[in-house]
Amino acid sequence: MNDISTVNKLAERIGGSSCSTSCGDGEGSLQVALDPHIKITGAKVFAVYGKGGIGKSTTSSNLSAAFSRLGKRVLQIGCDPKHDSTFTLTKRLVPTVIDALEAVDFHPEDLRVEDFVYEGFGGVQCVEAGGPPAGTGCGGYVVGQTVKLLKEHHLLEDSDVVIFDVLGDVVCGGFAAPLQHADRALIVTANDFDSIFAMNRIVAAIAAKAKNYNVRLGGVIANRSAATDQLDKYNAATGLSTLARFADLDVIRRSRLKKSVLFEMEDSPELDAVRAEYMALAETLWAGVEPLTAVPLKDREIFDLLGFE
Repeated sequence: MNDISTVNKLAERIGGSSCSTSCGDGEGSLQVALDPHIKITGAKVFAVYGKGGIGKSTTSSNLSAAFSRLGKRVLQIGCDPKHDSTFTLTKRLVPTVIDALEAVDFHPEDLRVEDFVYEGFGGVQCVEAGGPPAGTGCGGYVVGQTVKLLKEHHLLEDSDVVIFDVLGDVVCGGFAAPLQHADRALIVTANDFDSIFAMNRIVAAIAAKAKNYNVRLGGVIANRSAATDQLDKYNAATGLSTLARFADLDVIRRSRLKKSVLFEMEDSPELDAVRAEYMALAETLWAGVEPLTAVPLKDREIFDLLGFE
């Protein structure tokens, strides 16, 4: 099947449409409109965002594992064409929802749960949404179909925690689609200018979605960060706060190479501290974090705050 045919069939089956300012997502908004009747109820839903390569998948997978150790039923949804969000949970690159749909000529009624849901470490249910062929479609359609399938098979109602792991910077409405389903958005960042610049755009996207959806900012997870001085400056200027911090440790890098979450790695004092931080983060999120009302900075303001003298 060629790329354009794939996209057309996907859009046709989902029934999504584009919308302009009527979406209420901000002046000039032009993006995919998901089915408003498909909602996630009963579970605590988190959407994890951050600059590409910052460690969102590592963070999401270890957070899922921590929730599972609290006895929670966890569903992790990877929203990246790279489809490696659940790699350390399942030990492999699992087929995507798009792969499964293409195999049945985009007839979702022909799919079984085992065609697109895979069990990982600690019983975490793992789904990789995948993405449209490069340059030919919108990731929002893919997220919409994934949530629709999970709803039809009652997997959302059977979960205590749902984690969306979303690719990169929010540059369009498709990437922001998981925010329409989330209760809290979490931002993974490092203590550097580029990561914080991307985070600022994510803060703006969440503020736009919060006008019409339940999603609110939950806080920041500092990753690969020995210090937090730059992040602390940004937080103070915008109203954000840091929920957890993970240093740039070799044991975390090695866990990815070993296809393992940190809770499977050989014990060490350094690793015990990281695991404890993940468990504390899971407990905090399960107890509930107060929504943050952060005000994003203008680009020039970020340069003035964190840029060169």
